[in-house]
Amino acid sequence: MSARSTMKALLAESPNSPLRIADIAKPVPGDGQVLVRIKASGVNPLDTKIRAGKAAHARHPLPAILGIDMAGVVEEIGIGVSGFRRGDEVYGMTGGVGGIQGSLAEFAAVDAALLAPKPHNLSMREAASLPLISITAWEGLVDRARVKADQKVLVLGGGGVGHIVAQIAKAVGAEVYAVDGASKAAYLGSLGATPIDYTAETVEAYVGRYTGGRGFDLVYDTIGAQGLDTAFQAVKRFGHVVSCLGWGTHALAPLSVKAASYSGVFTLLPLLTGEGHAHHGEIMREMTKLIEAGKVMPKLDPRRFTLADADTAHQLLENRQADGKLVVEIN
Repeated sequence: MSARSTMKALLAESPNSPLRIADIAKPVPGDGQVLVRIKASGVNPLDTKIRAGKAAHARHPLPAILGIDMAGVVEEIGIGVSGFRRGDEVYGMTGGVGGIQGSLAEFAAVDAALLAPKPHNLSMREAASLPLISITAWEGLVDRARVKADQKVLVLGGGGVGHIVAQIAKAVGAEVYAVDGASKAAYLGSLGATPIDYTAETVEAYVGRYTGGRGFDLVYDTIGAQGLDTAFQAVKRFGHVVSCLGWGTHALAPLSVKAASYSGVFTLLPLLTGEGHAHHGEIMREMTKLIEAGKVMPKLDPRRFTLADADTAHQLLENRQADGKLVVEIN
């Protein structure tokens, strides 16, 4: 057990200020917590919004340590924790919102219920890319819409959440279609999805081509804004629309006249309210099973980052220059 009383962490001190490495007190695990030596921290769009002071819903006031996703090694066990031992490799969505310390640090004391064993066939870097997008995908597909084999599932957006939605849906035996630009067609096809180029085909055209005009059984919108309106157009009668970005104002008539259902996904709720931690851990355990079975794999940007150049990772994400998930490695 390390005798160190401090650790290095990356601080976001004020809106849009450069991230700064600082020596701060190393956390001590409380009841129900484990201390994790963090090896990698996933970068998400929400991190950049919090840093810019544009994510009041995340309730993570600056100065703060960002980083929602993590993978690492259990260092210490708090009182009342079972199921984990020192040296276990774990991953999960454990902080970075709600005033809870994020993962851009050497250590974090986290609720053990949020963690799951890291898939043995993934690196720390790969594992850290998954928790937020996996939980978001699972809550929409499985918890809300109860995806089934042989359903026609349309995914709007093949990026972070979308590429996991496509793989989970395919794993349960659904017929998967994914709407994005032409540049992602080959990758989406490699996942077993039928790629649809939104610049070349209208909603009416691909609904007609792939469903005979009836619409898709389940539509998962990962884009928001116009994407949600597109989902309402593309779903069939008595179908189900799910969105993880259901902001803004939308006309419900296209959904209502089909007697279709809508479900919103807000993955941050357990961290913000304290309710549902165990379910997030359960989802990550299910993801570990799928990953170890070879049914789900993350797509990572090949560039590598450390705490010293995490700013660059944030800039790439903000400028939409990432080709897959970005991850910061912590030595």
